[in-house]
Amino acid sequence: MTIENESDTFDIGGELTVNRLGYGAMRLTGEDIIGPPDDEEEARRVLHEVVSTGTNFIDTADSYGPAVSERLIGEALHPYPSDLVVATKGGLWRDSRDGSWPKCGEPGYIRNAILGSLDRLKVDTIDLYQYHRPDPDVPFEDAVNTFAELKDEGKIRHVGLSNVSVEQLEEARDIVDVATVQNQYNVGNREHEDVLEACEEYDIGFIPWFPLGAGDLGDKGDVVDQIAEDHDASDRQIALAWLLHHSPVTLPIPGTSSVDHLHDNVAASHVDLSSDEMERLD
Repeated sequence: MTIENESDTFDIGGELTVNRLGYGAMRLTGEDIIGPPDDEEEARRVLHEVVSTGTNFIDTADSYGPAVSERLIGEALHPYPSDLVVATKGGLWRDSRDGSWPKCGEPGYIRNAILGSLDRLKVDTIDLYQYHRPDPDVPFEDAVNTFAELKDEGKIRHVGLSNVSVEQLEEARDIVDVATVQNQYNVGNREHEDVLEACEEYDIGFIPWFPLGAGDLGDKGDVVDQIAEDHDASDRQIALAWLLHHSPVTLPIPGTSSVDHLHDNVAASHVDLSSDEMERLD
């Protein structure tokens, strides 16, 4: 039985309304995020089930596979439902020789990368295109200007950033409207709380990657365990519910290659944390 996504909504860029609990498509690839998954039909089935739950925000990147995750999304879901927002990222590539994630913010590389993403996702315009990680060898302003130009050309509807500081967010906002920021953040890791606060101030969506901390919830682990027991829920569900309750601009995107795990994640949108429980977790 399909579980409905009951999270409330956020308007990306003030216009693209999505349920705040989204889906991250990184895991629809092979081992170590390299190559295709063992069962591509199962990956497509997961994507169809994502849509069936009412989840209408999917996040991916050209480096996942590389190119595999985007391709599977295009094959499985295009033509897309009218309310589905597919976000992807550029500026980071995948080296299968050593499993590294080299950065590349060169304007020419970004322009070439988006052409591949447009083709694999089967669209003329990408709903949300994010600068995956700033390249220290390329002036940040040059890279962001490229994203702004691509938006002006109609290849991008909204621009997002990923793995940035408050200072970089402010610099980018002087160049282009920033719709979202995607930084590492979860109940056990609040390193980027200042970035989240800036996003709240500017009504920018904050997409916490690694939202479950791979099960490592730091000094909040015992509290999460107790609250999970009280709700007859899993630690994962409480960690996701906390993200949804903690700020009105958070857009967690838990990923999985399993339909059962997908349902478990979506069920987190049904968990109502009390003010006392939030105080203990905060």
